[in-house]
Amino acid sequence: MHESMKTNNLISNDRGVTGGPLVLLRAEGVAVFILSILWYAHLGVSWWRFAALLLAPDVSIAGYWLGPRWGAVCYNLAHSYIGPLLLAGFAIVSSRAELFPYVVIWNAHIGMDRALGYGLKYSAGFKKTHLGWQGA
Repeated sequence: MHESMKTNNLISNDRGVTGGPLVLLRAEGVAVFILSILWYAHLGVSWWRFAALLLAPDVSIAGYWLGPRWGAVCYNLAHSYIGPLLLAGFAIVSSRAELFPYVVIWNAHIGMDRALGYGLKYSAGFKKTHLGWQGA
């Protein structure tokens, strides 16, 4: 089969991750969410803050007003573990322990989303994620 036909076939038939790897990725999301809740409890800070900010990363969906490409970029920046890890690193090197509740809340949100099947987005549209098509 010609290489371009293979590529087109993969794009049109791409369902994302399936089977055992999908179960594992979603289980990782559950584990991150549960560990984040335990870590937050250990921090001894207000649960009102946790509740108020848990869905804050979803504000990034507003990027879709600029189109699917920018929407995916904005969403993925807010829903990648890179952001909270960078914030944690900054909190450590600057001795700013008061930032850790935000790190934990951000991780909890990402873990919750992954557990529910909301993956990182492709520019093909909001429902096309690294975990497959949402709603399929």
